[in-house]
Amino acid sequence: MDLLINNLNKTYENGVKALDGINLHIKPGMFGLLGPNGAGKSTLMRTIATLQRPDTGDISFGDIDVLKDPMQLRRVLGYLPQEFGVYPNMSAEDLLDYFAHLKGITGRADRRKIVQKVLEITNLYQVKSKNVSGYSGGMKQRFGIAQLLLNDPKLIIVDEPTAGLDPAERQRFLNVLREIGTSHTVIFSTHIVDDVRELCHELAIVNGGKVLYRGSSQAGEDELQGKIWTSNIDRTDFDAVNSQYNVISSSYNRDNSLNIRVFSEQNPGEQFVGAKPILEDVYFVSLKGDNQHV
Repeated sequence: MDLLINNLNKTYENGVKALDGINLHIKPGMFGLLGPNGAGKSTLMRTIATLQRPDTGDISFGDIDVLKDPMQLRRVLGYLPQEFGVYPNMSAEDLLDYFAHLKGITGRADRRKIVQKVLEITNLYQVKSKNVSGYSGGMKQRFGIAQLLLNDPKLIIVDEPTAGLDPAERQRFLNVLREIGTSHTVIFSTHIVDDVRELCHELAIVNGGKVLYRGSSQAGEDELQGKIWTSNIDRTDFDAVNSQYNVISSSYNRDNSLNIRVFSEQNPGEQFVGAKPILEDVYFVSLKGDNQHV
């Protein structure tokens, strides 16, 4: 089922416009929602998840009118927020059995079957008897995915799930999402470009509550072909270079010099060479273009 978001707007009492005319059409599979902290991603996720209402706009998922019938969406929704609760001293298996009962799976054999399935999907089966309170951060995030899979949701929302995970835990978590993304509509909200590049073919870049880019990673990179240039400079020259050229990102080399990437329709100078565009370039060009219009 497709998720359709039409002209969604939300302004908080303090005057912050968190959603500014959001329009998105999201098809089944992994969809990345990419933006910096404070871009409006969590507001959008919470609104889709029926945890708060927009000022104006419409949301539909298949034939469900989300704003008019939130309970119908909740029956087919799995949601993993940034902060996922406090865990009692119960094993993963027992806690999932309890959650399954709360979700209406009353038959003991049915619960046992679905609990085993979600433990296997999330690679937690070998530690099913361990208390969830003693899990690592990555294991807790995978447990969060396990509990939301209990009711076989059609729409899954995960909000900043890899923040704070070490590289190994992050990779294990991404592998779990990659697997469930083959058979569900998954919205993956993050500020980490690498996560979106690894998982999502389709994405939206948002900032200031607005959609700055919507498409595939490849299409965004193709749009920048011939417009990204790179050069190595002394780090003490950065301010001068930044004021002269449209620098979108920089990174340190091993010799402590800086490699800068510049967006320009044509070669900005003889010290620059053309570079193959990457998703980070799409992201930073989108954000910088938006900031220049503020």
